[in-house]
Amino acid sequence: MAVSPPKSYFWEVFPPMPTRRVYCTPLFQDSRLTVLGGCSETGLPLDSVEVLDIGSQTWIQLPPLPTARAGAAAVALGTRVLVMGGMDAQQNPLSSVEIYNPDEGKWERKTSLSQPSMGISTVEKDGKVYALGGMGVDTTPQALVRVYEPAKDQWQLLSSMPTPRYGTASFLRGNKIYMLGIWIKPTRASRMKEKRADFVAGFLGGRIIAAGGLGNQPSPLASVESYNPMKKRWEFVAPLPSPRCSCAGLQTPHMLFLIGGVAQGPSNAVEALCMRETV
Repeated sequence: MAVSPPKSYFWEVFPPMPTRRVYCTPLFQDSRLTVLGGCSETGLPLDSVEVLDIGSQTWIQLPPLPTARAGAAAVALGTRVLVMGGMDAQQNPLSSVEIYNPDEGKWERKTSLSQPSMGISTVEKDGKVYALGGMGVDTTPQALVRVYEPAKDQWQLLSSMPTPRYGTASFLRGNKIYMLGIWIKPTRASRMKEKRADFVAGFLGGRIIAAGGLGNQPSPLASVESYNPMKKRWEFVAPLPSPRCSCAGLQTPHMLFLIGGVAQGPSNAVEALCMRETV
C-alpha cells in the first residue's frame, strides 16, 4: 500500500455555512455537500438544511426538516436524502424517519425506527438502507441492525452486532459492511504526538488521519497528525486553518471534510484535507 508523503497534504477552504452548527449531519453526492440539522448557538436542534455546490462555491437553502434534530444519520438514495434518528430539544433520541425528494421539493415522513436512536451508522446497498447501532433512551450503545426497504417503506430487524456501538463510521466492501474502529498497539512510537479527544478521524493517502479536537488546553487544537503504517509512527501534516473540535467528519475518496464544530461557540467553517499529486 502506497503512503503519501506528509508534504502532499493540504487544506481546501470552502465558503462558510450560512448557519453555525455543531453535531450536524453531512452528506456528499454529485459534487454537492448537504448539511442537515445539528445544534445552534443556543444549544437547540436545528431544522435547517443547506447545500454547497462545490463547482460554483455557493450555498443554497433547502426546505427545512419536518423534525429539528442533531446527531442524526443520513444516506443518499439516488437523488433523494433519507434522514433518521438523532436528538430532540430535550436531548431524547428520536425514532422519526424523513425523506427529501428534490423533484417535488419537499420532505415526507416515513415509517419510524422501532426504537429511538441517535448516532446511528448507515450504509446503502442495492437500494436498501442498513442502520447499525446507535444510542437509545437509556444512553447505552445499541447492537441493533435494521434494514429499510424504501419501495415498501418497511424496516426489518436483523441479527444484532456482537459489540454495541454508536457514532462510528461504517463502509461497504463487496457484500460486507464494516464498522470502523482504529486500534494501534500502544507502543511509545505509535502514540500520537499530542493528546487529543473529540477529533475527526479518517483515512487518506494510505494514512490514518486525526484532525483537530481538544488537548490539555481549553482551546481546540489546530494540529493534524497522520499515522504512517509503514513506519509505524505518527507524523504531522498541514494544520487546520480553523482550530476546532466536535466537527462533523465526512470521508470521500479524495478528501476528508471537517464541517462546523466548536471554536468559540458553534462554527460555520467547512474545510477539507486533500492531497497534491506526486510524481
